[in-house]
Formats: sequence, structure tokens, C-alpha cells
Amino acid sequence: MSTRVEQRGGRVSLAGRDFLSLHDFAPEEVSLLVEDALRWKNGQDGRPLVRKNVALLFLKPSTRTRVAFDVAVSDLGGHPVALQGGEVQLARGETVADTARVLSQLVDGVVIRAFAHRDIEEFARFATIPVVNALTDLLHPSQALADLLTLLERFGSLRRLRVTYVGDGNNVCHSLAFAAAKTGMHLRVATPTNFAPDPMVWAAAAEDARSTGAQLELLNDPREAVRGADAVYTDTWVSMGFEPTADARRRALEPYQVSSALLALAAPHVIFMHDLPAHRGEEVTDEVMDGPSSVIFQQAGNRLHAAKAILAAIIA
Repeated sequence: MSTRVEQRGGRVSLAGRDFLSLHDFAPEEVSLLVEDALRWKNGQDGRPLVRKNVALLFLKPSTRTRVAFDVAVSDLGGHPVALQGGEVQLARGETVADTARVLSQLVDGVVIRAFAHRDIEEFARFATIPVVNALTDLLHPSQALADLLTLLERFGSLRRLRVTYVGDGNNVCHSLAFAAAKTGMHLRVATPTNFAPDPMVWAAAAEDARSTGAQLELLNDPREAVRGADAVYTDTWVSMGFEPTADARRRALEPYQVSSALLALAAPHVIFMHDLPAHRGEEVTDEVMDGPSSVIFQQAGNRLHAAKAILAAIIA
């Protein structure tokens, strides 16, 4: 996949590309997307999606991501076509490949929230229009781009930032690992052994890190991982699809709760991050969620600006 980057009117252009994983993009492309998101947030003008139609195909529930992409398409001058799982023929047996071919004839891009990551990869393989990953069971790259924007706003630079993720090594953790690797951050991930990140994802992120000087560490002790961190990040312990094992997951992950005591081990200027929705009293306490270190709602708002950067770069 090409790593050539064009800038048109102050925006990065990756026209025609899919946005399935940050792993697919060169470090300079990721950095430019973050900078472009910041420009959109700071009032950059332009409506690059005029006369463009973008399907928003959400097969799983969503609040922040769905609204962010819907508003982003509209703000950029395009028309969002919202589709839920029960409204499309996928629910009645049409194949992913056929759905991709059909939508390619009708719209200019598709934003998809799916269950299995292999489904969005298959969709992109048969589509002839750009495809954006709005979350799968493996990755959540648009969230990671919003996270990078939040960190850039707070610290002014991403390189060598010390970020710690504690809890379940899930799709959010995976995309955060790719984000850190592409931008030269120092990421520590603390999970129970049975909840570690996917080994293949971690190996791919470690390979990405070699070109940027990023450091990725996998630990079991949350206290060791948090010590001295600039940012502490967590996510829900029971992601969509894992409800049958909820009780066992809560027991295993209880020592990884982000409390004031755990956060006190980080740097004095630490920020707390969570992609939401949060289960207060489980992965994080109320006093951390609502405390002075929390940037969770800034993160949520930055989903909109990350969505604009992605859509403007690949569809316009």
C-alpha cells in the first residue's frame, strides 16, 4: 500500500484508501491525520464532501462513534445514509461481498461497525469505495485517532509520551498499541495473563515501533505500569459479545480498577482517559471519572474531529 501523502488546501489526502487499521498507514500519514483533526477542531473551513453520500452501516450499538460520523459527514457537506443491522439484507442472508458490491454502486464511502473483523476486511476487499472501520471485535482505529488528538492537545507532542493502559487487552487496547507505535510513544499495557492483547496484533505493533523509536511493554502489575505515566487509560471489562463471561471477567480484572490510589502513582500532571461508555465502580471509580485529571468528555468530543479528518482524507 502506498505511503505517498498529498496535502490539498491544508488537508492530507489519502484518496481512495480504506481506514481499517492504523497499522496500514505510515507514521507520517498518522501524524498528518492527527494534525488535520486538530485543524478541523480549530475551525478549518471547507466542505470536501459536497455531493458525496456516505453510508453508516452500524451492526452493533453505538452512541459516540455513530453521532460523530453522522455529524462529520453533514458538516463536510455530504449526506449520511444511516443503516442499522436489521434494516439491510445482511440480516436475511445476503453475503458481505454482495452487500459491498451493491453499496459501491450507490454511495461514495461506507463507515461500518461490525462484530467480526474478518467481515469488514471482506467488505473492503469487494468494495470499490473507501471503507472506514468504526469498531470491530479486533480494532477501533477511529477511537485511537481521537485519543492521539486528545494527547496532542494536552501535551503538545506525542513522541516519548508515557501512556499506560490497564484492564482488558481488547480492541481499544489493540488500536492504542498501533497508535503509540506509529507516533513514538512509550506504551505500557497491564493486564491479567489471560486478558493480554492478541499476540499477532502486539507483534505487528512492535514491528511498527521499530521505525519510530516507540516502546511497547506488556506487564501484569498495574501499579508498576502506572508509575510515572503521563496518561492512564482503561476501558470496560465486559465488551459487547462477552456478556456470558461477565462475572468471571469482573473477578479477574478487579485488581486493575483505576482508583485515586492507583492514579496517584502516575506523574503529577497525569490525565485519565476512557473511550466510554464506562461502568462506574467497575473499571474506574467515580472520583477518577469526575476528577480534575479526567479528559474523557474531551476525548468523546474529539471523535467528531477525528471522523472529519478520516473522511476528508479518503473520500474527498
